[in-house]
Order: sequence, then C-alpha cells, then structure tokens
Amino acid sequence: MSILKSEPFAAVTSMDELLAIAYVMEQEAIDGYSKLADHMRRENRPEMVAVFERLVGEESQHLGNVVHWSETVSGGKPDLTSLRWKPTDTFDDEGAGAVAPQLLSAYRAFAMAVRNEERAFLFWTYVAAQAEQEELCQAAERMAKEELGHLATLRRERRQAFHAEKDSAAHDLDFELPELELKLADHLEGIATMPKGAAFDFHDLAKHARERSTELARHPFGSSPLLKNGVAPEIIGRITPLCELLLDCYLDFGERLPDQESRSRAQQYAAGAVECRSAIRALLK
Repeated sequence: MSILKSEPFAAVTSMDELLAIAYVMEQEAIDGYSKLADHMRRENRPEMVAVFERLVGEESQHLGNVVHWSETVSGGKPDLTSLRWKPTDTFDDEGAGAVAPQLLSAYRAFAMAVRNEERAFLFWTYVAAQAEQEELCQAAERMAKEELGHLATLRRERRQAFHAEKDSAAHDLDFELPELELKLADHLEGIATMPKGAAFDFHDLAKHARERSTELARHPFGSSPLLKNGVAPEIIGRITPLCELLLDCYLDFGERLPDQESRSRAQQYAAGAVECRSAIRALLK
C-alpha cells in the first residue's frame, strides 16, 4: 500500500524530536534493505544483492543528510532520548524476505522502495499539518520535499528496471494457469516418490493440482497480469517459486474478480497452493 496505516502518534514538539524521528526512519530502511541484501546473498542472487545494496546506499545518504542537519542545528547527532514515540508503518518489505527469491526482481524491489518513499512523504505531511510551531512545520515540509526527491529518483530506477525486464522477458516462457498447475502436479508426483514424500501425501496434492488445471481449462478466470510477461524457466523448474507464483495469481483473482462465486473459487485455489507450500516447507525441515 502507498498510504499510511495510521497517522503519526502525536504532534512533534521540538527540532530534536523531529530529527530523532527522521534518523530512526532512515535507519529502519537501511536495516530492512540490508537484511534483504543478505537474504539474496545467501540465495546466490548477486543481481538482487546489487539492487538492495543500491537502496541501502540511497538510504545511507539520506541518513547522512539528517545527521548533517542535526549537527548544524544542535552541534551533534540526533538525540534518540528525545523520542516520545517511534514512527510505525513507514517501512515495509512487503514479504520480500519470505517469498521464493526467484519471484523477486529489480522492478519489484524498486516498486517496493517507491511505496516506502510515498509512505515517508505522507508521514512528513501529517507531521507538518500537526505542528504548532512554524519552525517545526517548515522542517517537516522540508523533509517531505526531500522524500519527494527520493521518490522521483526511485521512480526512474523502477522505470529502467521495468524496461530491462521487458526486454529480457523474450527468454521467458508463455504459460497459463492450467499448464502451471500441471507443472506443479509433476513436481508433486516427483516428490511423492522420495522416501519422505509419502508422509505428506504428495500424490493427493498432485491430484488436487490436476483437478484445478482441468477446472481452470473449463472455466478460466481470464488472463492473469502476473503472467503477461511470461514465466522465467527457473520458476517453472522449481516447485517452491512455482507454488508461490500460483498463490500470487489466485490471491490477485480473489480480490478483483467481478462475481463472488469466482472470487470464492480463486480463494479456494489459493488455499490449495498454501497447502502445497506448507507441505514442501515441512518436508525440507
């Protein structure tokens, strides 16, 4: 989401407090993107490590600006003891640390960063509106303008990533949901033959995947926007990212299909994908 889940807890009453809040927000973003970079490093995704390290660099520059401003105002770094409350809901990794790494892309990462900057901008506009002192109102407005500048930079990065991925999509494969469910069923059948596979009844899960494929062929939901640029071979070839891609597709349909019956069916299929994912995770423990 690009909007705040809640407004700032209380009006900011001093420059020390305002700069401490700004410091905490920038540090939270640095920590969040650093964790994602480490996650991608463990998953051997160097191209995504570079993206998240780029975001860490951006936020580190923003943090440096806040520290410099604080040194100009008070002669030192922001005093975190002046915080009466901490901002919440301004940074969100949107589950990027939990999904299969093959489903992450530079475009998705920059889109997430754009939404985080939008939240930060809205946060500072709320602070400015609540400020009772003109000095604090102007300072909050300055922070909001800086977030707009960051937002413009990240939107450019997002556009470049979109066009780069669109160009590389020529190497991806065209699949619709019935075919993807059959691919999932094949993976599940393969796991069922493993020594530990029988304990989770993967044959039954494969059967349900084939049933979903048949039903989708007879009564399709329509074209999924998540499949319009094709599916990368590394997703088709691995069960976990394939399962999560199907889950994303069904959750999307479950929110936006026009009739309740279709939405309910999509949600039922999403539950089936969750069941598959849970069995796979349990098997790998």
